[in-house]
Amino acid sequence: MNNSKKFKAPWWLPGGHLQTIWPSIAKRKHSIELKRERLTLPDNDFLDLDWAVGNETSPLVILMHGLEGSVDSNYAKGMLSALNRAGLQPLLMHFRGCSGEHNIAVRTYHAGETSDFKHLVQVLKKRFPSRPIAAVGFSLGGNVLLKYLGESQTDTPICCAVAISTPFLLNRFADRIQKGFSSVYQKRLLSQLKKKLLDKNKQTKLPIDINKIENIETFWEFDNLITAKLNNFKDEADYYKQSSSFYYLPHIKKPTLLLHASNDPFLYPDAIPDPSKLPPHVHLELQNSGGHMGFMTGLLPWKPEYWLEERVPGFITAHLHHFPIE
Repeated sequence: MNNSKKFKAPWWLPGGHLQTIWPSIAKRKHSIELKRERLTLPDNDFLDLDWAVGNETSPLVILMHGLEGSVDSNYAKGMLSALNRAGLQPLLMHFRGCSGEHNIAVRTYHAGETSDFKHLVQVLKKRFPSRPIAAVGFSLGGNVLLKYLGESQTDTPICCAVAISTPFLLNRFADRIQKGFSSVYQKRLLSQLKKKLLDKNKQTKLPIDINKIENIETFWEFDNLITAKLNNFKDEADYYKQSSSFYYLPHIKKPTLLLHASNDPFLYPDAIPDPSKLPPHVHLELQNSGGHMGFMTGLLPWKPEYWLEERVPGFITAHLHHFPIE
């Protein structure tokens, strides 16, 4: 599909942690023009969408960010720009409460919540019946995308999809991110989540013990005390079992590319799917390096190249070219 398939980590950025951290903090300038739309949901809550301006008759590509990400995340802006340059019209779907404004409902977004994405896909298909729709999910967004594809099978207008650095088994993600240097990511993400919850509770009284939030130190604890309670799961184990995309992969019927690195510091290698057990339309490209949503390359540090921004548009445009939508 694309001759940029092989990724090689550069000499100046070795290891999974550096590959993960550097692209998230590197300063980048993007000239892409975005337009925001607020979409009202069936429960009267809302989603904020950021549309790339231009290519208004081209195929659509829906992006879903990772945990506590947004359109301001480096990877999101970079991919929006790359897809737009490839002649597509991308839009980023903010999960509830991630666009800079708290959502209205008590419930939160989580790794297994697919109804909002499903609603958006249906809205877009009705609004633009002749335009193909593809989708790209980063990390948690990748898990949501894969779970949705497994649930919907052939009953979806999504023609092809890419999932990047997906936490396929959420319990193994929760195990991995509390070990070693990965605990730094856990601390940062939990700090953001706890701050947001405490702030939202001032606006919408949440049915949880607010006094316990500050003492939460792991995702196991957070998902048991918060995610499960706000989203009607029995406990964290129930949430992980029902929401892990690993169990939905065998049911996916649409062409789907899984991009992952063996040294992803967010997930143990034993949670990465076995390529031989994936259905015919699902392809895993497992790279030796790349970290978590990193995959930076280039000969020189001051001239970095973002491999994902070549591979993802390449897969989507090649698929649309070879397999036109009726």
